[in-house]
Amino acid sequence: MKLDQMKSKEFDAVYRLLEDSFPLDEYRPYEEQKALLEEPAYRIYVLRGESQQVAAMMAVWELEAVSFIEHFAVDPALRGKGLGAFMLEKIRQHLKKPACLEAELPENEIACRRIRFYQRNGFFVNDYPYMQPPISKGRKPVPLRILTDGRPVSQEEFEKIRSVLYSRVYRCG
Repeated sequence: MKLDQMKSKEFDAVYRLLEDSFPLDEYRPYEEQKALLEEPAYRIYVLRGESQQVAAMMAVWELEAVSFIEHFAVDPALRGKGLGAFMLEKIRQHLKKPACLEAELPENEIACRRIRFYQRNGFFVNDYPYMQPPISKGRKPVPLRILTDGRPVSQEEFEKIRSVLYSRVYRCG
């Protein structure tokens, strides 16, 4: 398996993975998602299999105070084989700032499994109320939790992270 920055010709495969892995309110329409590739702070990394197909993807914003993992998905046919933990560890070694990400509230088995995966891999759930603003016109806000790498954060640190995400990623408030 090889981890690398996404090549432009891989965008369609990455976008299909987003569609297969996230609820509609948690990813942007195709053209908006593709336009983010022009953002200097935004990168998509891929893990390629032996035949060079996209096995997993991770979209990361390198922001002022944190590295925000906006999307992380493994090909459904390849889940449960350790690829997610492998990719997460490689990315964490690469990032220059502490990582954070959003996760669904632990209200169903899939969300609980996802949170346990991140906890096993060194992330902490911060129990402060958090609402992901609408990611695009016509999409709904989503109640989520912020998870942080290495340790939980204080209320003040959480508010700083939320403020940066709202202004830089969601372009609101």
